[in-house]
Amino acid sequence: MEALKKQAGIKAAEFVQDGMIVGLGTGSTAYYFVEEIGRRIKEEGLSITGVTTSSQTTKQALGLGIPLKSIDDVDGVDVTVDGADEVDPNFNGIKGGGGALLMEKVVGMATKDYIWVVDESKLVDPLGSFKLPVEVVQYGSERLFRLFSDKGYKPSFREKDGLRFVTDMQNFIIDLDLGTIPDPEKLADELDHQVGVVEHGLFNGMVDKVIVAGQSGIQILKASK
Repeated sequence: MEALKKQAGIKAAEFVQDGMIVGLGTGSTAYYFVEEIGRRIKEEGLSITGVTTSSQTTKQALGLGIPLKSIDDVDGVDVTVDGADEVDPNFNGIKGGGGALLMEKVVGMATKDYIWVVDESKLVDPLGSFKLPVEVVQYGSERLFRLFSDKGYKPSFREKDGLRFVTDMQNFIIDLDLGTIPDPEKLADELDHQVGVVEHGLFNGMVDKVIVAGQSGIQILKASK
């Protein structure tokens, strides 16, 4: 599996050219993309500016000598490469398994060419087997938890080391165990209008390309927008 992730990450780096503003994703597959960008800077003289999607990726990028700017200090992002936890045939996806969904979506929305790198196990129909992350403000989070529970969403507060997980933006994550999501757009709209929800892990219709690594090789799926 790691070999497939590495193949996808390295392939995605081929879309990066000199002078680009590049969104650097978070997670186990995006890790290999960031590593490859670092290699190209060191060995090929690639000149880019990175915009990171988490403190984890920031640390990795700085260690590789990748020049960085904040999303607030650039006009836009040329290409972003990130992972995904699930992708359906309509190019809707679930992200946030690494807890960086808010920053990932902010960077993704500012990107001209948004690319996901996944292994073939992430292609599903429908979405929902992977728990849907919902980032919520700490104040009132118990109320939201009860609301989700009443709706039958089977919520659970994400934890790390026995404590509630806190995102880079100092919020909690409530994971919803939905099983299936028959209408991602409808659910996204519902969550978008729920007070206290900062962001959710449904990335509907945002991605331009999905690079899929499988046993038979690399496949590039392109969204029709």
